[in-house]
Amino acid sequence: MTEGRRLPNPLPRPANELDDLVRAWRTPKGWRKISSVNNTVIGLFYIGTALLFFVLAGVLALVMRAQLAVPGNTLVDAATYNQLFTMHGTVMMFLFAVPVVEAVAVYLLPNMLGARDLPFPRLSAYAFWAYFIGGLVFFCTIFFGASPDGGWFMYPPLTSKVHSPGTGADWWLLGIGFIEISAIAGAIELIIGILMTRAPGMTLMRMPLFAWAMLVTAFMIVFAFPAIIAGTILLELERALDWPFFLPDRGGDPLLWQHLFWFFGHPEVYIIFLPAAGMVSMMVPVMARTPLVGYRAIVWALAAVGAISFLLWMHHMFTAGLGPLALYATSAASFAIAIPSGVQVFAWIATFWKGTVRLETPSLFLLGFHFIFVLGGLTGVMVAVLPFDWQVHDSYFIVAHLHYVLIGGMVFPLFAGLCYWTPAVNGHRLSERLGRWSFGLMFGGFNLAFFPMHIAGLAGMPRRVWTYPADVGWTLWNVLATLGAFVLAAGVLLFLVDLARTLLRKAQDQGNPWQADSLEWLPQDCYGVRSIPQIESRTPLWDRPALSQEVEAGQHWLPGTVFGGRETLVTSPRKAEIRHLLRLPGDGWSPVLAAAGTAGFFLLLTVSWYFTAIACGVVSIAAVVWWLWGSDRPLPAAHATIGQGVSVPTVATGWRSHSWWAMVVLIAVDATVFASLGFAHIHVSMKLEVCPPPGAALPPGGPWLAALLLAGSAAMAFAVRRLRGAAQGWIRAAVLFAFCATVGGAVLDIVSHAQAGLSPRADAWSATVAALLSWQGFHGAVLLVMGGYVLARSWSGRLRQDARATLDNTALFWHYVTVQGLAGMALVRLLPQWMG
Repeated sequence: MTEGRRLPNPLPRPANELDDLVRAWRTPKGWRKISSVNNTVIGLFYIGTALLFFVLAGVLALVMRAQLAVPGNTLVDAATYNQLFTMHGTVMMFLFAVPVVEAVAVYLLPNMLGARDLPFPRLSAYAFWAYFIGGLVFFCTIFFGASPDGGWFMYPPLTSKVHSPGTGADWWLLGIGFIEISAIAGAIELIIGILMTRAPGMTLMRMPLFAWAMLVTAFMIVFAFPAIIAGTILLELERALDWPFFLPDRGGDPLLWQHLFWFFGHPEVYIIFLPAAGMVSMMVPVMARTPLVGYRAIVWALAAVGAISFLLWMHHMFTAGLGPLALYATSAASFAIAIPSGVQVFAWIATFWKGTVRLETPSLFLLGFHFIFVLGGLTGVMVAVLPFDWQVHDSYFIVAHLHYVLIGGMVFPLFAGLCYWTPAVNGHRLSERLGRWSFGLMFGGFNLAFFPMHIAGLAGMPRRVWTYPADVGWTLWNVLATLGAFVLAAGVLLFLVDLARTLLRKAQDQGNPWQADSLEWLPQDCYGVRSIPQIESRTPLWDRPALSQEVEAGQHWLPGTVFGGRETLVTSPRKAEIRHLLRLPGDGWSPVLAAAGTAGFFLLLTVSWYFTAIACGVVSIAAVVWWLWGSDRPLPAAHATIGQGVSVPTVATGWRSHSWWAMVVLIAVDATVFASLGFAHIHVSMKLEVCPPPGAALPPGGPWLAALLLAGSAAMAFAVRRLRGAAQGWIRAAVLFAFCATVGGAVLDIVSHAQAGLSPRADAWSATVAALLSWQGFHGAVLLVMGGYVLARSWSGRLRQDARATLDNTALFWHYVTVQGLAGMALVRLLPQWMG
């Protein structure tokens, strides 16, 4: 619609237009700021919380390094060291690394894409507060001796009820599993925001590379994180209900956990690295004062890294006794992923070589990143060689490799980004002198801390030990590593003090201190940009120097607020052509209450406060209903003028609606959890000599169950069709019929499994069947809640053709649950016959 179009000279703007815009987007003051859903507020909260966890995990690491500084040290005992080790890895991986990249994206992406905000601001707020509350409660367990001590990877049988009888493992399983839900919520927000709210004209191949990196990362989260959610569900069921998924004496397999965990765990390395790589791709050309070399090659490299990373989960299981074919394939994939990673590194080096580099603090951190990350990549290629990995697996060589990749690949680019983008927050740059000192201490301290670990590992020092004897030749390397860790910590502390000092200064106009090329350096306020720009190139601020003045003068799209509220534009995913006006929700307390209720539900289950946990769950559901109730209220007019006489729709339904696509992404997450549970069932089944095992039988009633599932889905499809004629009575009847079919199917499924004599405690096969049944039953309960919400909307007169997202999305999810139920039936009832 707007591709390649340069806007004409505008007419003078209305006198009160800017005042109305400011009024609509004004941020609450004082403690009420907690209720804000604006991306700039939530993004800063997010970044600050992630950095807090970074510091806390770093303190734990310093205590561990002090313990290992000399042989036979007794600073902490073995049990405490195991808790420190577990919490350090857990907090760094789950509470810092992934949240901080999502936090930076929440803060930067709307401005970088020329949007007013992300499309689901309350979802962003919910994701943050769930992470904040749950993360702090989880970390505080260390002060009460209740922290997990089975390692941040939580391998069974060490973490089974027999070997870990306390609540530490339960805190990990329920707390971290719930925090992963927060990360997935953020990923859904980012996918829809990147694909559907870009500035007009910003085609996919004009999109900033940080947006590309976050898009790939968000899809990786969608398909990787559900595996760990499924794994935590199974392990918690084993601990709480004695369902033996991982107990070999009853048909379980500890390797099943490793498969599920590392299917999440190895992509997570690249989930951490790719956003950092996107930040590097944004900063390198600006610091080199020249366009980035190989834009398209980097885009394809980002996609390739994301795809190949899912082939590498067995990279962590080379010594677990897998078959030769699996080992060779994983080894080949471990080599292959170095190619797209190398493409990006060579593109950055070529850009530096082509341009004139400004050796300011961001450039120093970027150069340090190149050095450290390349070394980490080289050792990664080394451990991809099977005979070498057999020698160094579970040694300190792997600890060194891991930190070179993660700290070099993410922390140094993050600190470069904090230097680079801090002026976008309040207009002030960090101190150049303190920045250079910070970099020197961090770079020198890091290499002094972790390079000796390579040598200690090659000398035979195993990882995860709390002390060591004096006569094994590891003392020197551990002394150096401890000294380096404290030097690194001093550099981090100096940087964070300077960051806090800078952010506390009085705000001023941000300007464009680096003479950058991307849209986040346009003049910004609480509403983002004054008008949404028309984009005609990849480097808009370099190619059109007057763009800043045009945008600030309201000469582009949506220069004010059309209907008095918060609004942005929805554009097509590929060409970014304007589709419709999107009304955004304002500030409110419902996301905070929903997050607190969700956190309370999961965390209180850990300490067996079941009634209080259920009450928290009810509060969470009520808060979600509260925020959704008015979310699809139609605007006063079917069309809106967004500038230059252009009128666009204010309503979108079906596949043109951003909420419909969000439901599609949520279904992808849900389907991946189900696939992980299905994999567990298949894995356990293939270990059996006879399937089903003795004492178990296949549940009857399959055809009747399938008929009920299909009948409920057909009723919802009928309801969707009848809404076109506004036949509310028929809609309610169809939803009620779907209700009955769902309840009837659930009852039939439970009865048929009882008739088969399946006992989840008896053997792992029956336990996986019960897990699949429970998962389907949970979805049946969700459908009842969603269907009840649709009925309430219909009875209140809020369900109409121009406000139908509730029904469309509920029907879409209902169809998915039907497909999932049929797939579960096939796994349980047909798989044994096929295997036989």
